[in-house]
Amino acid sequence: MKRPVHEGLDCERRRLVTRLAAAGALGAAGLSGFISRALAKGDLPPGIHQVKGTATVNGRPAASGTPVTPRDRIATGPGSSAVLVVRDDAFLVRENTSFEMAETGGVLSRILIQSGRVLSVFGKKPVVIKAANATIGIRGTGAYVEVDPGKVYFCLCYGEADLDGPGMSAPKRIKTTHHESPLVITDRGGVMAADPAAVVNHTDDELVMLEALVGREPPFTPGAYPSLR
Repeated sequence: MKRPVHEGLDCERRRLVTRLAAAGALGAAGLSGFISRALAKGDLPPGIHQVKGTATVNGRPAASGTPVTPRDRIATGPGSSAVLVVRDDAFLVRENTSFEMAETGGVLSRILIQSGRVLSVFGKKPVVIKAANATIGIRGTGAYVEVDPGKVYFCLCYGEADLDGPGMSAPKRIKTTHHESPLVITDRGGVMAADPAAVVNHTDDELVMLEALVGREPPFTPGAYPSLR
């Protein structure tokens, strides 16, 4: 009997992620055995799926299998990272990162990134990311954010976003298909500025991995930026 097309695509997606993991291409996001087995079966549940080092959910120690809801607070320690899935959204959380989620009607609607670095992929719904003084409205995108003292780095990996902040006359609309417009966002004298930047500290392979965890593929050919960290 011929398999449905979507089943063939799911199998191919899982094989792709497994190959990337075996080749070491996923770097800090390398798959745990738990993720690999769940992908092979096609039934990855929501929650924390990998922790390297230390991580907490709502201040309590977290490990692979810890549940996560769209109203929880996530943090990682020094030299640590975590991979988590919240319904149709997935996150790679790097070291020394703290962020908090909020929901509307049971669906993730807002993220406050207090410090650190987060690579995210989102389902097709409106989500607001708050990072320092920057407010970023997105829908169904891949995005990477770094929050450092005095500046925010933002790369819209693909999709559309509206960037707003103090002193801006109107939100800045950003549209990308493949990392075309990374920005460094600063607050100069009460007026937010967004200046062009390079693509740093996140990879296509990591985006492929995150999208695969929620049953999707990114809208680009994998591997264009495999060496960026």
